Amino acid sequence: MPLSREDLADLIDGRLPWPQVKAIVSTPKDDDRFQRLLEVLQTRVAWAERILMPLGDHLYVVEKGTERIVKCDCGQEFGDWRCNWKLHSLVLVRDGEASLQEIWPGRSAPDPRLCEVREYICPGCATLLKVETVPFGYPVVFDALPDLDVFYREWLHAPLSSESACEDRSLTVIGQWAADRGAPPGPN
Repeated sequence: MPLSREDLADLIDGRLPWPQVKAIVSTPKDDDRFQRLLEVLQTRVAWAERILMPLGDHLYVVEKGTERIVKCDCGQEFGDWRCNWKLHSLVLVRDGEASLQEIWPGRSAPDPRLCEVREYICPGCATLLKVETVPFGYPVVFDALPDLDVFYREWLHAPLSSESACEDRSLTVIGQWAADRGAPPGPN
């Protein structure tokens, strides 16, 4: 039996009891569940761009005109979906004992001699979008670069109106930062 719209919304919000969640995840998915999920998510945002895929809580790949961009619930745009959205967010780095103790008091804190905790925050609404713990100097993690065209064409059998190459374009942004500072551009 397909999930009702209300049950789907409760599943997204974590309001269903565990036995019901277990039953949902243990049974085959409805053929149209992804489309219905997008419908629920679309009703929750104030902007009109079509949501193509959720990237996580509060973040979506959307269709804006002929472009595909990453957008937050609040409407903040993070640019091309093929570029790591984190490069356009605010970042709070917790790399000392005092800042880590604000979140993890006592002995539960990560060792500041071994790693840093990066908190990625939306510049539009100050929502915490992602947290990652990495060794010092580790590059910004690109969590997901979904091949939207393959997903829509081969899995949903609903091809998008135009195709875009699924390639990481994060270095383009970093290269532009270097060029804006007068530094020679790095490798492509």
